[in-house]
Amino acid sequence: MAFSLIQGVLRAGVCEASEIIAACPEPELLENLSDATGVNVVSTNAEAAAAAPVVVLCVKPSDAEAALAEADVALHGKLLISIAAGLTLESLHNLAPACRIIRAMPNTAALVGRSATAFAGDDQMTPEDEATATALFSSIGAVFPVEEKHLNAVTGLSGSGPAYIYLVIEALSDGGVAAGLPRKLALDLAIQTVAGAAEMAAATSEHPAVLREMVTSPGGTTMAGLAELESRCVRFAFSEAVLAAAERAEELAEG
Repeated sequence: MAFSLIQGVLRAGVCEASEIIAACPEPELLENLSDATGVNVVSTNAEAAAAAPVVVLCVKPSDAEAALAEADVALHGKLLISIAAGLTLESLHNLAPACRIIRAMPNTAALVGRSATAFAGDDQMTPEDEATATALFSSIGAVFPVEEKHLNAVTGLSGSGPAYIYLVIEALSDGGVAAGLPRKLALDLAIQTVAGAAEMAAATSEHPAVLREMVTSPGGTTMAGLAELESRCVRFAFSEAVLAAAERAEELAEG
């Protein structure tokens, strides 16, 4: 996610590579990041935090305590933006009490400028902090300010959602191959179909059910396919996937 965010920000021109400092406990990852993006890299979180007015925490939730402890006093007075799934503003404040904190949930589509990012700030967040977060995440896609209570659900939907859609693309492609299409053609058709359907939903603002009905002729091919999906509870399975991921985000928050 950190790589996707950095790539997106650089592509959008929000920051120059020379203005970004990255730290990571794995030297090989840092070297690869530097080679790919040209950003500055340092060996410790304290070095990175000391040199930056805005600190973005891009770690697994279980690694957040150690990462923030290493930065320690270098965080004082800084804006901390966390994308660690499930970590609440309260728990982040316990780990970094001298920071203003924004909790955000982008997704990996940041790499192509199409992330869906929701964020919530603490009661110390200034208008300038909010503008900073909005500018940062707008550079990689769409931004949705929310109340913190909604962020676990956001994690289950848009944070984990790209993986669900990749599964859909894979399944559609496999179905095309099973029906006789060459593998490359099936995959290209599946990708364009998913992308086109999403674009149409965004462009028309119609409810998905209305758009679905536009494709579905009585007794036709689409009706046959939809009947098969409904018989296998695919709609329910996707809804349950979002709920399961949201519940897991809550578990991570509770430690």
